[in-house]
Amino acid sequence: MKIKFTKMHGAGNDFVVLDCTKEPFSLTSQQLRFLADRHFGVGADQILVVEPADSGEADFKYRIFNADGGEVEQCGNGARCFVKFVYNNGLIDKKRIRAKTMKGVIELELKGDGMVRVSMGIPSFEPSSLPFNPQGLPSREIRGFKQWAVRYKGELVWFSICSMGNPHVTIITDDIESAPVGELGPFIENHPAFPRRVNVGFIQPITEHEANVRVWERGAGETLACGTGNCAAAATSIELGVLSSPILTHNRGGDLRLAWEGEGEDVELFGPAVTVFDSEIEIP
Repeated sequence: MKIKFTKMHGAGNDFVVLDCTKEPFSLTSQQLRFLADRHFGVGADQILVVEPADSGEADFKYRIFNADGGEVEQCGNGARCFVKFVYNNGLIDKKRIRAKTMKGVIELELKGDGMVRVSMGIPSFEPSSLPFNPQGLPSREIRGFKQWAVRYKGELVWFSICSMGNPHVTIITDDIESAPVGELGPFIENHPAFPRRVNVGFIQPITEHEANVRVWERGAGETLACGTGNCAAAATSIELGVLSSPILTHNRGGDLRLAWEGEGEDVELFGPAVTVFDSEIEIP
C-alpha cells in the first residue's frame, strides 16, 4: 500500500502528517511504527491524522499517534503543524480553526508572521485528571501548591503534576544540560503511580520570564520540543512562583512562547510550524 504524507516540524518536534479527509484512516499500530522509524520509515516523533469533523463544534478531527504506535490525547507542536497543513493544502480557507482532539476542542490560529497560536485549554492539577495515584509517595506544599516525590538512586526527586489533556510531570532543575532526562524520564514515565504512563518535563528558570526546557515524552523518548510539556512546565512554574507570564522557553529544537493568566484560563502557545517535504511511501 502506497500512501502520501507531509513531513513537518515545530521547533524540531517532527511529524508525519496524513490527510484522511477523503479516505478513512486504516493504518495499524505496526504500520505507524514503521512510518515513525528513522531507519526504515520516514522518521517522526508523532504521526498526525487529519479527519473530517464528526460534529458542528469543530472544523476537523485531529488525532495523534506516538512513535510506538499508541494514540495519545494532545500535542501542542503538532497542533501548530496541523493548522498550517490544512490551510496550505486548501482544506480550509480561514486561518482560525477549531479541531477536535481526544480530550476536547482546541482553537488554532495561523498568524501573519508565519507563527501559530494554539489555545491549549485549561491546565488541571488534580491527580485524577492524569490519572495519578500518589498513595505512599512523600508530599509537600509550596505556596499552597502540592508536590510529590519519588526515590531515585537513593534521593528524593520532587515533581509537580499537570494535565494539558495529556499527563505531565514537571521537575525544576538548576542545570538543564546535566539533568538526567534519559534515565529519570523513563523511570517516572513507567512508575506505577501513573497507570497510563506520563510525560516528564525538566525546566530551568533563567529569569522571571525565561527558562530552558527538556521533555521526555511517553512513547517517543526525549524530543527536541514538546508543546504540551512546555505548557505544563510553564503553568506549574507560575503556580510555584518561580516564573511569571508571559514566558519564553528555549528547547533544543527552538524557542516557544507561552502565556497563562491563572486558574480557569487557557494556556496560549505560540511557535513555528515548518513544512519539510511532501512525498509518498510504500507501507508493508
